[in-house]
Amino acid sequence: MLDRPSPEHRDQRDLMRDLAALDQALYEAVTVTRTPTLDSALRRLSAAADHSKISFVAAGLLALCPGRPRRAAVLGLAAIGVASTTANLLGKRLVRRPRPHRAEDSPFPGRHVPMPASASFPSGHTASAVAFAAAVGPAFPAATVPLGLLACAVGYSRIHTGVHYPGDVIAGALLGTGAAAAVLAAAHWDD
Repeated sequence: MLDRPSPEHRDQRDLMRDLAALDQALYEAVTVTRTPTLDSALRRLSAAADHSKISFVAAGLLALCPGRPRRAAVLGLAAIGVASTTANLLGKRLVRRPRPHRAEDSPFPGRHVPMPASASFPSGHTASAVAFAAAVGPAFPAATVPLGLLACAVGYSRIHTGVHYPGDVIAGALLGTGAAAAVLAAAHWDD
């Protein structure tokens, strides 16, 4: 007699199937929504976030000021290192989720950035941007809101430009938050 999955395993499979369907539906809703004013800006933002360039520029500006801003820059860069390594060397290799399908007849091809060759899950851009923001914020509170908004915009830009599903971005944000928490704990940041 064949072993049947337990009700608990069936429930877990059903939940995963539902989450995947929701993820696909959200992605498709973004891809068919006409937003010509946003397309160019989000494409540029997504490209500017490649290799954490935006965060490195912000860290450089913070490092010009001694004290808390400089310490914040160091913490932010360390968090990027943890998040990027975890996302790209561990997460993408373990999960191997394919990138979203972008049809050649896409209604808005002008919003796309080049499709990366790596796996889709998790979003490394989002993980790094969130890690930087979440590590800098406690050390330099004045940067919390601007960097947090920037990290959210980077995450959304990855969906908008067609290279990630919303679930990839959510996972990247969670990973980035965890990376920042680990760096802050290791640095014994108390306030």
